[in-house]
Amino acid sequence: MVQFQDWCITAETVIGHHALRVLSGDPARLDVGVTTTAAIIPSHYAAEEQVSRILARLGKIRAAKLIENKLPTTKSIRSGDLGEILATEYIASNTTYLIPIKRLRWKDHRNMAMRGDDVIGIAQDQTTGRLHFLKTEAKSRATLSAGVVAEARAGLDKDGGLPSAHALSFISARLLELGHLALADAIDDAQLKHGIPVYSVKHLLFTFSGNGPTTHLAASLQGYTGPVVQWAVGLHVTDHAAFVGNVYDQVIANANND
Repeated sequence: MVQFQDWCITAETVIGHHALRVLSGDPARLDVGVTTTAAIIPSHYAAEEQVSRILARLGKIRAAKLIENKLPTTKSIRSGDLGEILATEYIASNTTYLIPIKRLRWKDHRNMAMRGDDVIGIAQDQTTGRLHFLKTEAKSRATLSAGVVAEARAGLDKDGGLPSAHALSFISARLLELGHLALADAIDDAQLKHGIPVYSVKHLLFTFSGNGPTTHLAASLQGYTGPVVQWAVGLHVTDHAAFVGNVYDQVIANANND
């Protein structure tokens, strides 16, 4: 799990009923960010059990090859994947929502982006068993623009602001394959039996950029007039491209040296 406080400076703002948090990578501690992020990357592309089995059967060199073959090679896909991974890690370390699957494990091709909702967090009411959802859109750009934030906003507002039926069905199917039957059933019940009320959904607009995100994210929150509670989180790392490249280089180095 990435602990952002170990390498970022945090600033928070309340905008109406919504919350804005900006995480600025501290230049003096960016090596910590690279190291901790690289350490969790393999688990987002391949199950630990798969890597362990290859290691036991075929040895370290082939286990490293498995990981390397899963990693994107293009700069744009690496950037996009890393934005989604960092959003997932942020949810895991800073909220009470569970990320039930790591969906990049099911990519059609390592140099293709996945379609649909980027990340969906789930929390279950222990009394009623009903689910609450955190619908997330993640954007990663060297230069974040108002247009990119508007794209994320459009994604969050799609399907009436609710998680898409396709995304939830995908999660449920993967959970069934993994043997997590109770949560898969709860997701199916939410879709097919109870319905998903708007009050059970929050939105997270997560950006990872080389320029400061505050102005664009604040404007997005100020302009939102819908019923869903909004969270916006901007991770700002000045040399965005170098950070992305260094993280993936470190993943490959780790795989070959472990």
